[in-house]
Amino acid sequence: MAQRKRKGAVSPKLGRGPSGGDTGRGEPGRWSSQRKMEVVLRLLRGEAVDALSRELKVTPARLAEWRERFLRGGQAALKSRRPDARDEEAVRLKAKIGELAMESELLQEKIARLESGLGPPLRRSRG
Repeated sequence: MAQRKRKGAVSPKLGRGPSGGDTGRGEPGRWSSQRKMEVVLRLLRGEAVDALSRELKVTPARLAEWRERFLRGGQAALKSRRPDARDEEAVRLKAKIGELAMESELLQEKIARLESGLGPPLRRSRG
């Protein structure tokens, strides 16, 4: 009786599996964050982007994107100021400003319709 392969399992002859890049069948595999980090660390240690790109079958642009995202995340983690109550208040106030701006726009539109003699827009019943 022939054994069935697990979904996502790849034989060694076909290349890397879903967590290791190209599956060898022309379809890209999924990369875990751990695996991406290992690749980025190799780049930061000085390995050539072109060589890694060929080895891993990932475009140089994708490798550069991973490196930039990794560095931005590291930079954010190193910020010294922690969010506090002021930040929460700022978020709440910005949301309120958005609500008021939308309400103002709707009222201005309603005024313009009334002044032009069109009347208020018709509303559909909720039932």
